[in-house]
Amino acid sequence: MTDRFKAILISKRDDGQSVDMVEMGADELMEGDVTVRVAHSTVNYKDGLALTGKLPVVRRWPMIPGIDFAGTVETSSHPDYKKGDKVVLNGWGIGETHYGGYAGLARVPGDWLVPLPEVFSTAQAMAIGTAGYTAMLCVLALERQQLTPDKGPIVVTGAAGGVGSVAIALLSRLGYAVIASTGRVREADYLMSLGAAEIIDRQELSGPARALGKERWAGGVDSVGSHTLANVLSMTKAYGVVTACGNAGGMDLPGNVAPFILRAVSLIGVNSVTAPKPLRLTAWRRLAKDLDPAKLEAMTATIPLDEVPRAGADIIAGKVRGRLVVEVG
Repeated sequence: MTDRFKAILISKRDDGQSVDMVEMGADELMEGDVTVRVAHSTVNYKDGLALTGKLPVVRRWPMIPGIDFAGTVETSSHPDYKKGDKVVLNGWGIGETHYGGYAGLARVPGDWLVPLPEVFSTAQAMAIGTAGYTAMLCVLALERQQLTPDKGPIVVTGAAGGVGSVAIALLSRLGYAVIASTGRVREADYLMSLGAAEIIDRQELSGPARALGKERWAGGVDSVGSHTLANVLSMTKAYGVVTACGNAGGMDLPGNVAPFILRAVSLIGVNSVTAPKPLRLTAWRRLAKDLDPAKLEAMTATIPLDEVPRAGADIIAGKVRGRLVVEVG
């Protein structure tokens, strides 16, 4: 095993933080029973927050950011993994409190890892990334509530982003009619190519919500929060289901109880960071089965490790469409 590797390191300064490309050694990694040669990572919205310091994502300094990675096991004392195994990791605090995916090597507890489905390369796994895995968790939540395609359309907010792009591809393949809400209406052709049946401007959902709006959809996948989520809820049909998995528009929820008590709407929270392993395994199995590889490729661009800081700023500015894969190894 090559002990030296390149990494991106975020350090705290009196006037904020610095983001630097550094060389590190395997002896500088944090504790864990599996060491992984990282092949690919990705840039999620949360990574953008960490890289720019827009929100206090990093809680231990200094920190290698990157909330997910895919690669090959180099060494392992964990009973489930051996040298040469392909693995993927999403969440569990990497890039926040434990060194993350923007490095040539990662050492982590084996319980955090999931075997990489054979149908995916490490690059494809990170084209999905935490954003796509979260989208699948949202779809599973809708299915657990028995929200079938015949109940009506599903609205997807932040549609041109990572969660939104994968959610559209998954839902459309499963037979749902998808309404895509986006602030980038110029991306209409892209969203239609992923399977969206209708495009609406996010401005329709960004103002203060009425107690109850016109019933427009049977459910939703929301990664925006704030007024957007409140509006989605107010326009959800009776007995509909909305999943909430992000806060790109804010942490607040300036709505009211009317959709819940007058239409029996369900709001389901989706937490991808600490989801239990059986649910993670189900999500990745379903991604292998239900995600069209051609649509995944169409929504994906690839960048080298040294372009990650710029990409982090771009994703916060809403300039990134779909998914960004980072070539680490």
